[in-house]
Amino acid sequence: MAIDQETEMADAEIDEFLGQRETGVLSLARTDDPYAIPISYGYDDDERVFYMRLVATPDSEKREFLESSPGARLVVYDDEGSTYRSVIATGTLEDIAPSELTPDQIAQYGDAKRPLFEIWARGKEELDIELYQLDPDSLSGRRTEVDREG
Repeated sequence: MAIDQETEMADAEIDEFLGQRETGVLSLARTDDPYAIPISYGYDDDERVFYMRLVATPDSEKREFLESSPGARLVVYDDEGSTYRSVIATGTLEDIAPSELTPDQIAQYGDAKRPLFEIWARGKEELDIELYQLDPDSLSGRRTEVDREG
């Protein structure tokens, strides 16, 4: 497989790409300790902000990371035909109290798929469900054309 062309994505292409996707990998870091999880998200292309509904048990490693105000990096990517695209958003997650949500934010959380409680060994009542926003400090995308025959 040879790379034919690699191009930085323009803001409009990034926004369109993120609006057409709904999942990515969220990586959190504190000191030298990384943590990565697959997530679903809602994306507001006017504000360029991500909305996530994250689920954790009270004593989980995920909860420990979320409570430590870690650095966050969200990677969204796809591989369709001869084109590979990826977008990376970097910043800090902010938790949002449900009572502080605006109608526009509620609509964005509606775009983020609800967590699948069936995958958890514990009952729904034992899970912490919190709303987060990622307002990226940096947002970049790359499109790579590949020759899969070569």
